[in-house]
Amino acid sequence: MPARFKMSRKGVGQLLRSPGVQAEMLRRAETTKSVAVSLSPVDEGGPHPGQYRASWSVKSTARGGRRRDRATATVSNSAYYARWMEYGTERVRARHVLLRAAQVGGRR
Repeated sequence: MPARFKMSRKGVGQLLRSPGVQAEMLRRAETTKSVAVSLSPVDEGGPHPGQYRASWSVKSTARGGRRRDRATATVSNSAYYARWMEYGTERVRARHVLLRAAQVGGRR
């Protein structure tokens, strides 16, 4: 006789918000942050040397996602020019620091 499975939406929701899932999300975000810090360029002759590298942060919550129903962790950079570093401008090439860090950090 084949096995039967009946999914419990409540149970899946509890799993997605569980401390274990939240800890794993935070671990992956911290790994991604450390890779981003190592990839961050520093312009020693610029007006804010090292600000971009020092501005990386991680935050975690058990109620994240579009529906606020799962554990999430977010890596961000608070430097005012972080967007330009990531995506570039018409005069400055894109560095894609967070993209590259997420690609490497997600595998570890």
